[in-house]
Amino acid sequence: MDDIIELAAQVGRLLKEKGLFVATAESCTGGGIAQAITEIAGSSEWFERGFITYSNDAKTDMLDIPAASIARHGAVSEEIAAAMAAGALDNSNADVALSVTGIAGPGGAVPGKPVGTVCFGWARRGASRTERLVFGGDRQAVRSQTVVHALQGLLHFLD
Repeated sequence: MDDIIELAAQVGRLLKEKGLFVATAESCTGGGIAQAITEIAGSSEWFERGFITYSNDAKTDMLDIPAASIARHGAVSEEIAAAMAAGALDNSNADVALSVTGIAGPGGAVPGKPVGTVCFGWARRGASRTERLVFGGDRQAVRSQTVVHALQGLLHFLD
């Protein structure tokens, strides 16, 4: 956990230096990224808000993702990760957003998407990036690796 907090602090220093605010849109991590960020004293200077959109309805209601898109691509897809990040930007005052959607396990696997599959999105006005990874380990390990990768990805996205 200390590594995650230090990573969140690095993200905070970079966002503050650039004068940017971040929003998160989380599914499989259930707010773990926002929790790591808000562990940092002064994070209100660079953290705008977090969306925990665990269900498909929440993704539709809070992030304006059409139910038809979720049905077409599946909630765990790079397309939906991109839409989640874009929706977090559109529904906040943030300058940059990150999103995660995945299958932490132990159940939930579907053909082509084993347990540990996580899709990431990073976005700012005019630019976005997505990624799909498959992590090993139990539910907690998948979730922890997801938080770390999302924050590391944000550092790279901002550079």
